[in-house]
Amino acid sequence: MHGILRSTLWLGFFAAILAAWWVMYVMSMDMDLDLLGRPGEMGARMAAMDPRMPMYMPMARFGPLFWMWAIMMAAMMLPTLVPTLRAYEDLMISANGTRAGWLGVLLGYFIVWVGFAALISGLQLVLLFGGVVDMLGIAKSPWFAGGLLLAVGLFQFTRAKEICHGVCHAPAMYFLGHWRTGFAGGLRMGLGLGAFCVACCWGFMALGFVGGVMSLAWMGMATLFMVLEKLPQIGHYVTKPMGFALCLAGLAVMGWPLLMGG
Repeated sequence: MHGILRSTLWLGFFAAILAAWWVMYVMSMDMDLDLLGRPGEMGARMAAMDPRMPMYMPMARFGPLFWMWAIMMAAMMLPTLVPTLRAYEDLMISANGTRAGWLGVLLGYFIVWVGFAALISGLQLVLLFGGVVDMLGIAKSPWFAGGLLLAVGLFQFTRAKEICHGVCHAPAMYFLGHWRTGFAGGLRMGLGLGAFCVACCWGFMALGFVGGVMSLAWMGMATLFMVLEKLPQIGHYVTKPMGFALCLAGLAVMGWPLLMGG
């Protein structure tokens, strides 16, 4: 019976991830975007719209934006939670963990990321109405895009990144230091782990404003990298090289207009 419950919960977990990716794919196609996030003719007209126009535009409203980001968080961040949930399972017998606690960890983690979805939705509206990004969430200025790439790249070398990544990279150590039993205990630990995860990975979410928040290519690459960062065997070896690559990309994006102008 225990094995059936475990299999059912894991299947539901992965089904939720696949469903989230399918919804994002459908939304992207509906907005006339290709897999790289580049707009077709209809998408280009949408991108050029003024958000202050007297008509209903979902991408200029908090509600639709929030749901888009919330589903995106499920698609991108739930895969990175697999090592954490496996670590909890390893402690279920030796530390009196329960399947309810496992569900609590999952729920707490997702609550934090949904909260982040609300925050970044508000930020996107500020950037949209401030003329920094277009209706598709794509940066209008190479200086903003390049600066964001540079900022996220430099963050990879900070002490804050090192501390937060250390927790995400070794969730078993976090569980041992903050162990609580039952659903409430799992929820509390999930909230804590989610907070460290947001602090570790916020930059890769913000990079959606560089190539467009509906770019499936960006979503896929960011998800892959964040999964690699959390793998015990290689996680510590990819953080700083990625930071270096992002810094180079940022300098290239900011320098390209100057080069072309020259």
